[in-house]
Amino acid sequence: MEWEVVLIEWLQSHVGSFGIHLGRVLTFVGGEKGLMITILFVMFCWKKEVGRKTALILTAMSTWLTMIKAVAKRPRPYLQYPDRVKMLAKVEAEAAADDVAAQGYSFPSMHSASVSLLYFSLAEYVKKKWMWILAVILTLLIAYSRVMAGAHYPTDVFAGLLIGFASMGIYALLEKHVKKEWLQNLILLLSALPGMIFVRTQDYYTSLGMLTALVAAIPFEEKYVNYKSTDSIIAKILRLTGALAVYFALNSLLKLPFSSEFLDSSTFLSLLVRTIRYAIVMFVVLGVYPLIFPLYEKIGKNKK
Repeated sequence: MEWEVVLIEWLQSHVGSFGIHLGRVLTFVGGEKGLMITILFVMFCWKKEVGRKTALILTAMSTWLTMIKAVAKRPRPYLQYPDRVKMLAKVEAEAAADDVAAQGYSFPSMHSASVSLLYFSLAEYVKKKWMWILAVILTLLIAYSRVMAGAHYPTDVFAGLLIGFASMGIYALLEKHVKKEWLQNLILLLSALPGMIFVRTQDYYTSLGMLTALVAAIPFEEKYVNYKSTDSIIAKILRLTGALAVYFALNSLLKLPFSSEFLDSSTFLSLLVRTIRYAIVMFVVLGVYPLIFPLYEKIGKNKK
């Protein structure tokens, strides 16, 4: 709609260098890596169960949203109106701006859906006024930044917010009517699988790999690891930094057998490899890596 393009033009004409840098920071906060850091912090440094539940519905919602994107196939504003809209912040910084497989479609906004779901879910568990305020501010800033950056139309953002809140309701209904946790998780995974038939964008296969890892890692960790919360600041820092180190190192290692051209392509085989890679990486991070947490407790005690 014309008013959306006019609004994006107006926002971009009034944004300064600070606004552009802020938009890029917010793109990271609401993107794959920013969300993962937040989830890992909650899971390893605060409350394991809260982190797991939030991660499950977040990754499931991501697969649902990318399936909607694949049906709508709405181009991003900077691609549809290159003479009027600038691209100020890419979803995948290393990929070309016109690489739809990497950058994804415009409708609905993944960033808006993910941030609203994550931070409002956390606000429900924290039950503190400051957390509700943070959730509102971050959600509004992300919504603004995605339009200002030329990555989304206002209606994309509005739809993303609706999907984020609706997904919270769906998970609440699932918990209410399905008592067994393993069955809840299986239903979420099965709901994500239809996308393999028609979706050919990287974000879907990334989310599917992460969701698969969660469904497998949760019972594995409960049976063979069963780590507990910690009060040690040193242990918390080591848990989080160690998890990020394992994630990036293992992700890079699993890329070595394949060429960059193959990994960046949108063939079903390359996307399936992406799903398997993320499933392996996240299973190790969430299920196997916590085996060394007792060592962090000893280090924390020695430091203290």
